[in-house]
Amino acid sequence: MILYSFRRCPYAMRARMALRYAGCAVQVCEVSLKAKPAEMLALSPKGTVPVLSVDGRVLDESMQIMRWALARHDPQDWLLSTDPAAAQAAQALIERNDTLFKVQLNHYKYAERYPEQTREQYRALAEAVLLDLEQRLGEQAYLLAAQPSIADVALMPFIRQFAGVEPEWFAQAPYPHLRTWLQSWLDSPLFKAIMAR
Repeated sequence: MILYSFRRCPYAMRARMALRYAGCAVQVCEVSLKAKPAEMLALSPKGTVPVLSVDGRVLDESMQIMRWALARHDPQDWLLSTDPAAAQAAQALIERNDTLFKVQLNHYKYAERYPEQTREQYRALAEAVLLDLEQRLGEQAYLLAAQPSIADVALMPFIRQFAGVEPEWFAQAPYPHLRTWLQSWLDSPLFKAIMAR
């Protein structure tokens, strides 16, 4: 199995986390986004990471890779297979993250490219999502249950990216439960392993 990845890409991070958690022996090929390898482009012409090549199959969406890995081995039931309602809620959180919040994050992070509003205005738009996550984490340690799920792992790299835009602001913002949740993931052996150079 070969995974084409870029260390700091949030989509690639969540794929690597799922693969490592599931115990999938995978060779990670770190890609330069300015000089993408021909082998990767032959597998997936769209040229985005992550791309997993396994047994003649090509998976080139991070959620595809996560679900493939978890279908092989999911010791903590990240897929929430015993709770269909929670699994549906996880899917809704991921879809909101990957559509609405990702756009808001891009505008906030790269505000100079979107001069229609200020960075502060873009940040304020994204705070509706942060507030929802904060409320959830005020009730339990993870987004949907007392244990981690696919939603936590799928969202965490994007919250990490958001927190890194203005670290001083995020450290003082009224989201203590979200900060604790994020820090626990950043300190986890799983995250440290997938971020090792």
